[in-house]
Amino acid sequence: MSHVGVGPRAVMRSVAFLTAGALAVPALAACTSGEPKGKPLAGQDTAAAARARIADGATLRWAADSVPETLNAFQADADATTTRVAQAVLPSMYRMDETGRPVRNPDYLESAEVVDTEPKQVVVYKLNQQAVWSDGREIGAADFAAQWRALSGKDSAYWTARNAGYDRIEKIERGGDDLEVKVTFSRPYADWKSLFTPLYPKDVMGTPDAFNDGARRQLKTTAGPFAVKKVDTKEDEVVLTGNPRWWGEPAKLEQIVLRAVPRDKRVSQLAAGKLDLAEIDPETAEEVAVAAGPRDAGTGTPLMGPQGSPSASRQGRSAAQALRSWAIAKGSDEDDAEEETLAREEREEALAKRERRQRALSGFEVRKSLEPAYTQLALNGADGPLADERVRRAVARALDRGKLAKAVLKPLGLPAEPVGSHVALAGQPAYADGSGALGEQNAKEARALLADAGWVPGGPVKKRKEGEKAAGAEGDKDGEGKKSEDADDDGTYIVGEDEKNEGGAKNEDAGTDQESGEKHSSGKNTAQGGAPGAYAPKGTAAPAAAEAPVAKDGKALTLRFVLPSGPGSDALRTVADRVSDMLEKIGVGTDITKVPDESYFKDHIASGEYDLALYSWPASAYPATDARPIYAKPVPAADGSLNVAQNYTRVGTDQVDQLFDRAMGTLDEGEARDLLRKADSRIWAAAGSIPLYQRPQLVAARKNLANAGAFGFETPVYQDMGFLKKGASGSRPSATPSS
Repeated sequence: MSHVGVGPRAVMRSVAFLTAGALAVPALAACTSGEPKGKPLAGQDTAAAARARIADGATLRWAADSVPETLNAFQADADATTTRVAQAVLPSMYRMDETGRPVRNPDYLESAEVVDTEPKQVVVYKLNQQAVWSDGREIGAADFAAQWRALSGKDSAYWTARNAGYDRIEKIERGGDDLEVKVTFSRPYADWKSLFTPLYPKDVMGTPDAFNDGARRQLKTTAGPFAVKKVDTKEDEVVLTGNPRWWGEPAKLEQIVLRAVPRDKRVSQLAAGKLDLAEIDPETAEEVAVAAGPRDAGTGTPLMGPQGSPSASRQGRSAAQALRSWAIAKGSDEDDAEEETLAREEREEALAKRERRQRALSGFEVRKSLEPAYTQLALNGADGPLADERVRRAVARALDRGKLAKAVLKPLGLPAEPVGSHVALAGQPAYADGSGALGEQNAKEARALLADAGWVPGGPVKKRKEGEKAAGAEGDKDGEGKKSEDADDDGTYIVGEDEKNEGGAKNEDAGTDQESGEKHSSGKNTAQGGAPGAYAPKGTAAPAAAEAPVAKDGKALTLRFVLPSGPGSDALRTVADRVSDMLEKIGVGTDITKVPDESYFKDHIASGEYDLALYSWPASAYPATDARPIYAKPVPAADGSLNVAQNYTRVGTDQVDQLFDRAMGTLDEGEARDLLRKADSRIWAAAGSIPLYQRPQLVAARKNLANAGAFGFETPVYQDMGFLKKGASGSRPSATPSS
């Protein structure tokens, strides 16, 4: 997953994502045939191909965000690469399919069912009789029991990141034979299928020392189609190789090399032939798409550049030829001619370099879908103006979520639908649009909510003095990255507070197209007697006037909007600009602060040093378990601090907690779904988190690489990945799934 606001909880949630695997309907669940089946907004794009068409052997070089600090997915510093490794080398009882629905993994599990509910819930697992660890030992009850003890939370010597579900287990026993595992729960647990995925061998989970340190840089015992050959911190790569004891369909690839490559370096690594598969940003995707398009038969250069324009290389060559002709025609002297020749040679060399890069990239294609994750606008309700629910609701009611989704997804050719749920995504059983509990966008209603909270338009608004806080902005604790781009020596420029820009419009946005976000010339135009900057063609609609800033107790309502500054965050910055424009129209100012990626979550989101922020959460097949800590009501800790778990907005209610707890404790799937939807409605009403859009997933892949790319919801099937035999081809679905 790309950064775009992914931090500590996202790391932990990636563990939840992995341990959740995939949810199958409990054996005792109620029938819900009356519920219409949904579908994901976008299908997966992996160039699917039958195994018979894939060649044996070869190495897949796959870009990763990091070399993981640990291979133990249940530790706090596990990351997305930890997840990827675990999926390839360890057992998973359940996995997610392409529609976002969970399925049993037959390579490890023949069956699993609830056999008793009274007096206790009892689940019996029947394991695949061929399933063995790489040391030859059968996978069995001893491994299940060791993992339960390590993750139950009863022994603090285990440095675990989470124990959800494992803390409800009372005991684990061997069943009727070595292939049966009997699990008895002390309390009912609806999400029991989230457990034991991944499953680690007992030699990793058996003691605190082994758990804490034994699997950080190596996994000696595995049980997947691949095994860990080495974790190479010098070369920044993890090498996976085929497992000779694997009993399932043999892996088509000989090796998978997970290579840590920064996002902004991936296009050059692709062009240099050092990668075969990489998640990429929209700019890189455009370059790859252009290079992969139709080419000039004579020169080999792309016929069309971005936005359908003639290729830049052809334009550059024409310009160089024109310059030479001009110099000859004008009879330049020798010095001028020499300078022009040198300039032309440098230009031609640059063009030749670009053409070589385009030819190298022509062997790739862009595979795209939507990630099983959504981006939200977080409103920090701990203190300040946003502690008032009326102000949070006003901010939320000012947003046109449809326009925000289109700004990010429409240019990529992906379905641009706003996300309507905090607990599930379109295609998952619990999904329903609960945004009606908050209400649709309505600037008039938003202003009324502000007025009810005491924030009135036209109040005294003054430029802040140096060191003075605006209402809603947190102080600068560390001095790093806290100054707005528009800051000067006297103070910080705040939207709507510049006396030179009457009406509250932002100077730098005077030339911004509110639909496309494109910047236009801001030069003055006094033609036909028009006022400076005011001329527009006849019939052009006048821009909507910004609302006068609202104020209370002599201070304007200005919210500190914190964003990451690193590469790959362009989409967030686009969304933030549009959110600021929408808030300006109800009189709310925003003070945008860009901070380094590495400090974004730790120093700002997790610590509560923000008013508004954008970050993402993965979706889960088990929202009762995995969404609860994100929206649980913060509670005072023993030391007097506030324990927020992963609820970084600090907004929660007892009722939401109770609904999650009830959903977690029922085995009736229909009842659990209804309880989750009720919880979602109340989360919407509290207006601490506003889901905006499902995140785009863009992947550059070699054209002959099959069964890999933009996986969408699906857990990758590593043994099926590989390169097509000569003359074979894979399938390419559209971004929008067929009905």
